[in-house]
Amino acid sequence: MTDLLPVRGAPGSPYTRKMLALLRFRRIPYRYLQGGRESEGMPQPKVRLIPIFYFRDERGELTAEVDSTPIIRRLEDEYPGRSVIPADPAAAFLNYLLEDYGDEWLTKAMFHYRWYYEADIEMAGSILPHYADVSQPDEQMALAKEAFSERQISRLYVVGSNDTTAPVIEDSYRRFLACLNDHLKAWPFLMGGRPGSADFACFGQLTQLVQFDPTPAALAARDFPRVHAWVSKMEDQCGLEVGEDDFVDVDELPPTLKALLTEVGRTYVPVMLANARALDQGQDRVETVVEGKPWVQEPFPYQGKCLQWLRGEYARLDEEDRGRVDGMLEGTGCEALVAPPGQ
Repeated sequence: MTDLLPVRGAPGSPYTRKMLALLRFRRIPYRYLQGGRESEGMPQPKVRLIPIFYFRDERGELTAEVDSTPIIRRLEDEYPGRSVIPADPAAAFLNYLLEDYGDEWLTKAMFHYRWYYEADIEMAGSILPHYADVSQPDEQMALAKEAFSERQISRLYVVGSNDTTAPVIEDSYRRFLACLNDHLKAWPFLMGGRPGSADFACFGQLTQLVQFDPTPAALAARDFPRVHAWVSKMEDQCGLEVGEDDFVDVDELPPTLKALLTEVGRTYVPVMLANARALDQGQDRVETVVEGKPWVQEPFPYQGKCLQWLRGEYARLDEEDRGRVDGMLEGTGCEALVAPPGQ
């Protein structure tokens, strides 16, 4: 394929940053659209989210897709080489789990910090609306700042950010940085000697948490400079030469990755399971306990689907690989994600 792949996004979108960095690493030629005239006439996705990828259908017409996880798998099929999915099915499951953790849990920290603290609200409200068009008059941007900030703050409930959950989210962010920092002392990427899609998912959220939003960025710069540097390096890994054996060997799982899985089991797992229960039972409130602290939010249907997809990945493993995954997850709390009903 020789055409430049059109992608529409914005610098303040962690998922845009995730996918652009992935395209660079995979050396897939793309055309980055940031609104304005270059996006006129492009088809609209069913759900208005970014980034938007424009693929050609069987008739050669452009279609719009927005969900980064299936887009990554489509890119794997259409653009061979420099894969971000390990060939080993057990390692691929670990990669999938950590990618979902980045996309669905770390995003809670990103959205929480951005719209919970006054300094972060001020910075995001002042800068993010300019991404649409930096040439707009100051008066218009002042109005946009107020409207945009109010809309985003009103949506904190979607990710579960509130006064009750704030301590859980912030403690988890600090522990994640500590886990990643320890892992990077031995390995350049989460998935070993080369990045997987999980690396790009976590990187995307950290482009905002570590390098944009004042409150979480100050914490990272002060206590975890290694992580700060990793985020900058992840932006463009197109020059990295890789081999298939560079992915982590899950049969000899590094202790630092086991520690990260344990953090996943402490936070992401109980919330995902509680959310699924609330959806299954038709409840209008998710309630659970995370690390001894209460978690309360409205049910999130999309994350219910994420859990179903994760379990589908596990179900597709053969008996041997499922046993290897079970051994990898044992004792981390993550085993509850794939446990049979009633266990």
